[in-house]
Amino acid sequence: MDNYQAPIGAQQVRQAAEILKKYKQGKAHLEQRLIDNEQFWKLRHWEQMEKEGCGGNPHDPQPTSGWLVNCILSKHADAMDCYPEPTVLPREAGDREEAKQLSRILPVILKRGRFKRVYSDAWWRKLKSGCAVYGVFWDGDKLGGLGDITIRSMDLLHLYWEPGVTDIQDSPHFFATELVNNDELLGRYPQLEGKLRGDAHVSRYLYDDAVDTSDKSLVVDWYYHTEDKGRKVLQYCKFVGETVLYATENDTEEPDIARRGWYDHGKYPFVFDPLFPEEGTPCGYGYVDLCKSPQKQIDLMNQAILKNALAAATPRFFIRADGAINEAEYADWTKPFVHTNGNLGADSIAPIHTAGLDGVYVAVLQSKIAEMKETAGNRDVANGGTSGGVTAATAIAALQEAGGKLSRNMIDDGYEAFADVVTLCIELIRQFYTLPRQFRLLGENGEEFVDYHSAGLQMQTLRDGLGNPYYRVPEFDLEIDAQEENPYQTMEHNQLALQLFGMGFFRADLADQALRCLSLMDFKNKDAVVNAIQSGAQQSAEIASLREKLLAIAAVVDREKGTALVQSLQQEFGASGGSAGEIKRDAMEQQRRKTQLAVHPR
Repeated sequence: MDNYQAPIGAQQVRQAAEILKKYKQGKAHLEQRLIDNEQFWKLRHWEQMEKEGCGGNPHDPQPTSGWLVNCILSKHADAMDCYPEPTVLPREAGDREEAKQLSRILPVILKRGRFKRVYSDAWWRKLKSGCAVYGVFWDGDKLGGLGDITIRSMDLLHLYWEPGVTDIQDSPHFFATELVNNDELLGRYPQLEGKLRGDAHVSRYLYDDAVDTSDKSLVVDWYYHTEDKGRKVLQYCKFVGETVLYATENDTEEPDIARRGWYDHGKYPFVFDPLFPEEGTPCGYGYVDLCKSPQKQIDLMNQAILKNALAAATPRFFIRADGAINEAEYADWTKPFVHTNGNLGADSIAPIHTAGLDGVYVAVLQSKIAEMKETAGNRDVANGGTSGGVTAATAIAALQEAGGKLSRNMIDDGYEAFADVVTLCIELIRQFYTLPRQFRLLGENGEEFVDYHSAGLQMQTLRDGLGNPYYRVPEFDLEIDAQEENPYQTMEHNQLALQLFGMGFFRADLADQALRCLSLMDFKNKDAVVNAIQSGAQQSAEIASLREKLLAIAAVVDREKGTALVQSLQQEFGASGGSAGEIKRDAMEQQRRKTQLAVHPR
């Protein structure tokens, strides 16, 4: 063991650092764009405009309208209205029970990991920067050492991949960096004593606070792939400077991990979710990139209009140098007298007249605002405003639903990334849930506690018709839906239900016609409506059959005892909601039977 040389040492780390430096150089333009976009989000874009030479006089007013911010707020609200929930579907019949269990426990795992907050943070970054990144990790310190899944929203400034790839899984290496306090590092890794130094050579946002990085060091998480019998294996190394803190290929306590890899699924544990995709990069561009140009023009127009308004509203005068007028007294509107030396000529003082602003400039400003709304799909109706005399609630809801198609498309793309996140979660469950864990579930039967472990997800040995063994790993498909419908969709579905009720779709005597009509329609929960109509028709038929049997028995009793049960039952049936036709038919039947008894007495 004294001669043991770890596969990953200082030389390999130096090579990895060179690759990281190359990746960082290829990402320089993206990093600058991210920093600039954050300034626009903070309404600090006048600083960026001054650097570009279009900020004007620094003493001029610098209005910062929030049209771009309002667009991002609206899109983020749309995304959170459609917070996703996964449903796991089996690919083979034998996996139905396992898929049902996963569908119930995955939302609990996500909620326990505060994924809704992660989802919100990711969407802020996606809208501002054009791409959200989810990190799906196994945290062995959770639950008192039992471990559990951790999902984080990652900062693109701290992630590095090979320039030019569209899918990060195609990158030979992937790096995630973080600045960590030196004291914290020394507490966890004593071997770093004397090897740490302040390292601020990383891109950072322009913070409002003074952020000191002199007592921090750059910690690098290095992911790369190797091969084992044709299978791609994910390896992992954490290092600071030239010191290796941990490497899967160096792990002597668990030597099998070098062959299996860091995670069994063999993928980089990161999911990229671009907004508007670009070629040659896994990232995209966002609403700040889309709308920053009209936002600049709007603020420049506002600045010009304000300067003109201030010039027109502020009295200014021409004064001759030899006019001998007390300027201080003249400028003080509270003084009734102004002293002069000598005669006051007509040209000693004259007001400065400013030309009024033509209406065309205000029209240009309004057109720029309209351009931004149309470009971003953030029309007034999406935020509750209407025009053209639309006042009905259902009409407003219909307009909002129609105007939200851009948001729905954007959210559907986000669901694809969420499906990838859930797929990685299932793979981590398969690898690490070796011991039973208890989950509290809320369902139709109220509160329920269930135990779950990964035995049903492991490789299964099966045999073909000849008795030869073959192996199968349970695989699943994912269906992603909004956890709760947004208010507009709920209103629309409620209105549809009321319309169906008003047209008599739920009347038992119209069930056949209603079902024929529904066969030509398509809407959400249509199956539930069909089942309700069929169930109602069947129940009505059963009640009618029971009524006929009861009336037949009552007629026999009336003949035997001379009572009037039939008439009493018919009146009761009529009061309980029998149709007019049924009551009339029952009355005619009763009269016919009375006639028969009179002609043929017993």
